[in-house]
Amino acid sequence: MPRIPHVTGVARIEAGNRVVITGASGFIGSAVARAVHARGAEVVAVVEPGADDRNLAGIRTERAVADIRDIAAVRAACKGARFVFHLAAIYRFWARDPRIFYDVNVGGTLNVLDAVQATGCERLVFTSTVGVLGLGATKQGKPADETCCTDISHLYGHYKRTKFVAEHEVLRAAAGGLDACIVLPTFPLGPGDRGPTPTGKLVLDFLNGKMPGFVDTAMNVTHVDDLALGHLAALERGSRGRSYILGGENLSMREILQTLAKCTGLPLPRLEVPRGLALAAGVASDLIEGRLLRREPRVPLEGARMSTTRMIFSDERARTEIGYTSRPARDAIAESARWFTDNGYVTAGRRAAIRWQTQGAR
Repeated sequence: MPRIPHVTGVARIEAGNRVVITGASGFIGSAVARAVHARGAEVVAVVEPGADDRNLAGIRTERAVADIRDIAAVRAACKGARFVFHLAAIYRFWARDPRIFYDVNVGGTLNVLDAVQATGCERLVFTSTVGVLGLGATKQGKPADETCCTDISHLYGHYKRTKFVAEHEVLRAAAGGLDACIVLPTFPLGPGDRGPTPTGKLVLDFLNGKMPGFVDTAMNVTHVDDLALGHLAALERGSRGRSYILGGENLSMREILQTLAKCTGLPLPRLEVPRGLALAAGVASDLIEGRLLRREPRVPLEGARMSTTRMIFSDERARTEIGYTSRPARDAIAESARWFTDNGYVTAGRRAAIRWQTQGAR
């Protein structure tokens, strides 16, 4: 067990506290809801109208059905809250109307900032993304951290751009006196990825045999429940206006696929796809499927660009300053594979071919 460094608390979630979580039915949001509920707090789960809220089953919550774009509804949900976790966002690489990214990711964040200030909430934790960080150092094999300034030209796609803007609105509010800090999750895996997220889709494509090849890249993988505990650590020990990467292990794509092959018994894809070919596929898919046919591209251009970029990070600041810890990435990978298989995401033929290994399969 690694030694947790000494950290100074600035707040504490206690039994009976009213804690608002936007995006509470989502993959990370529901994990945060479970972690807050475990502290005995009163969880106010803000979910959008018509949202799939199965991830909240078994958690005692007050449901606040609200469109994050509705400022009055957001204020009503935050009334009486001591703390707010803002996770609601559009996290995908394509939408028929890109304005949805700006309305939700930026406009929704402005509404939450307004509500927090209007209702007297003590502290806000905003969930950003490592996608807003500069990655210049990764070309030399060095992990990026919170000090790596963004290269604006590398903010591919509306998701990253809107999260970048939203994060700076939070920083602006913190500079003006709002007690808020920021967490930047890396790539989560684990149970409950109903979307699935782009990260989970990688696992699902492997399970369903839809990954004939892979790009020689790397990413930082972490368990969704560790991210949830990291959110709580940031709220209780993070400094105002400071950001914290919440990560796990930096793994090459080959290592991720090898872990999947080992825990499932399914064959490892052998074909290594050149970066140029992956980008060309993204351009073609975006043009033909996205723009001409107006349907979600099989290979979104933003996803293709990410797949050719080494997304490796250091979360040393979070480990040192707020006591963040994480389990081995292989556990997150294996639990993700098991959950997708057990919940009907894997075809019958591929499911029959799986031979779970005892170690790491659950």
